Amino acid sequence: MHGLAVLLFPAVLMLFALAMEKMEHQISDDSVTRDDVEEFLAGAAPEQVGTLAADGFPAALDEFRARRDDVEDEIPVAVVPTVRAS
Repeated sequence: MHGLAVLLFPAVLMLFALAMEKMEHQISDDSVTRDDVEEFLAGAAPEQVGTLAADGFPAALDEFRARRDDVEDEIPVAVVPTVRAS
């Protein structure tokens, strides 16, 4: 019985370490950077601040970016004429 434990323990330990590494990678992808916080605080509307209080920073940042992208889509972009080579 001790021999089986000696053989299985390293494999179980390795699987546990791989699972923790995968979890750590997911957590680090969901983390918020300092630039994200500064950008949010510079331009957040009261609705986004309410979302921050209710749902946390990632949800508020997603809402802020969606609003910012909608505003950028509404801004007309100047059309530059293309020149064709003959």
